[in-house]
Amino acid sequence: MPRGPRQLAGNDVAARLGEALPAAVAGANGEWLDIAPGSIVEALRWLRDDPALDAAQLSNLCGVDRYDYFEIVYHLQSLDRNHQIVVHARVDDYIEPELPSCYPVYRGALLQEREVFDLMGVRFTGHPDLRRLFLWEGYPGFPLRKDFLQIGGHHPGLPGFPFEAAGRQQR
Repeated sequence: MPRGPRQLAGNDVAARLGEALPAAVAGANGEWLDIAPGSIVEALRWLRDDPALDAAQLSNLCGVDRYDYFEIVYHLQSLDRNHQIVVHARVDDYIEPELPSCYPVYRGALLQEREVFDLMGVRFTGHPDLRRLFLWEGYPGFPLRKDFLQIGGHHPGLPGFPFEAAGRQQR
């Protein structure tokens, strides 16, 4: 999928960031830039404070389960410059995934990091209130993980659609 009309090319942003923080850039392509997990907070702060990029707003933070690792995706935007930047951070530990919290840089990450923790199990170190957001404490597993259906003795969801019997809707 091509990047949006106002989305900056990951290669261009990576080149600019790489001059200031060479160890932070793990890779880039035309759509996004990859940041080393240990440098994510420093890189996001630099992207926010750089006058030419002005990534002042975190519009979205989400997690992607890639079966054996996680990607945390940050969608940043500048309202003054009218552009977006997409940043990925790869978390290789699938069993106990952990990444530094970007809450010190973007206050809007408070609930978004809690949502990723609740539904995918990624812990954000340094988060001021990391607890489940939708599910209760003690809930078995993380429902947006690819391996969620393999939890022994736990049946997630309904066995079928309500009012459905033998392929025919009934009410």
